[in-house]
Amino acid sequence: MRDLIVTENITLDGVIEATEGWFGPAGDENVDQSDVEAAVRKQREAADAFLVGRVTFEQMRGYWPQQTDDATGITEYLNSVSKYVVSRTMQDPGWEATTVLRGELLDEIQALKSRPGRDIVTTGSITLVGDLIAAGLVDEYRLFVYPVVLGHGRRLFTNATGLPRLRLVETLPFRSGTVLLRYREA
Repeated sequence: MRDLIVTENITLDGVIEATEGWFGPAGDENVDQSDVEAAVRKQREAADAFLVGRVTFEQMRGYWPQQTDDATGITEYLNSVSKYVVSRTMQDPGWEATTVLRGELLDEIQALKSRPGRDIVTTGSITLVGDLIAAGLVDEYRLFVYPVVLGHGRRLFTNATGLPRLRLVETLPFRSGTVLLRYREA
């Protein structure tokens, strides 16, 4: 069975809502980000499916396919990876290699996880991720923790009850001050 990986950029106080410009190199725009890019590239290579909610999908579809000078490889990856968007209203996704999942979330994700393949990664998609957590469908959390405290904003574990105990499986600090924390069920 494939793993469902939640990858989020998150502040020290748990905010994942990308507002107020906190998302980016910590403190200095000139900080070398090659170590972060290498970690993200490694994660992309381990995944062959990308799962998002409709709002995140529409935001990404409006940006990534138009990028022509992206040296990070994100554009190439997103244009070619199998994308799954959870939506009951979307008709034509308008982005190649995209499947719209319209059924019951638990059934759709369990079916996706049971197919042969590598990791399924989801990012952003605050409402969807909350639903995946509540349904017990998440196998791993990869949190890129930024050294920022906002004090407000939508958080990753809002109203999270019954969450299994997690164990830390990797800690990876970056030159920017951001730290990758990977957690799996204990």
